[in-house]
Amino acid sequence: MPPPVRPGQATTHESVRARLVRTLRAAGCVFAEDEAVLLQAAARTPAELDALLARRVDGVPLEHVLGWAEFCGLRILLDDGVFVPRRRTELLVREGAAHLRRSRAAGRAGRPVVVDLCCGSGAVGAAVAALAGDVELHATDIDAAAVACARRNVAGAGGAVHHGDLYAPLPRGLAGRVDLLVVNAPYVPSAAIALMAPEARLHEPRAALDGGADGLDVHRRVAAGALTWLGPDGVLLIETSAAQARATVEAVERHGLSAAVVTDDSLGATAVVGRVRQ
Repeated sequence: MPPPVRPGQATTHESVRARLVRTLRAAGCVFAEDEAVLLQAAARTPAELDALLARRVDGVPLEHVLGWAEFCGLRILLDDGVFVPRRRTELLVREGAAHLRRSRAAGRAGRPVVVDLCCGSGAVGAAVAALAGDVELHATDIDAAAVACARRNVAGAGGAVHHGDLYAPLPRGLAGRVDLLVVNAPYVPSAAIALMAPEARLHEPRAALDGGADGLDVHRRVAAGALTWLGPDGVLLIETSAAQARATVEAVERHGLSAAVVTDDSLGATAVVGRVRQ
């Protein structure tokens, strides 16, 4: 943290802030005032502030510039090139934590097993653990940079992060034991990647965005393997879009789970909940 501003420095501090705001606005940053505050707080020296500002003006996502993102009240550490958690994904966390709390209230004994597939920074798993209490947390991602980042974020929950494609790197002993399978897999149609904001398109890995021709290639693969890993009362939670929800439901139901859609208009969020059929 930078030292507090002394009374005699107030004018200089404010003039620096005004310069930051002007520069950020000129670069097209919609929330220039808020970003200026965060950049000033992050910089320890004027030279460091100039370097941070230059990266932001160059289009680097603010979260990568700062090295962290706020998600579900947590500060999630972020490295360059790692997918930035979106606020809409808080729906997955809320629904997942609620499921685990209901399971405990119903007398479910032991530590619930949570698996975060396509974990990116590990934000979802870390937030579920923070809300739901003591869990056995596992996460996977195909991207080595994401795995390294996620390990830092789930360390406080005692989580393990495995490098590999979807279920492949998970310990085999988890099969049939997972209470919550939470997934924020890529679901942007390949042709739509070019239409995304440059911050995402240029600075996040394509593998974290590209869901294939209709956006649901990875959803189908997740659905195909879910029944093998879920316990008798386990739940699959997978983020999707309103336009794709019906197709995601069909993929989940095709592989032996019942499925329903949950939404949160305030977050602009849609998810599919899959349950083991009794």
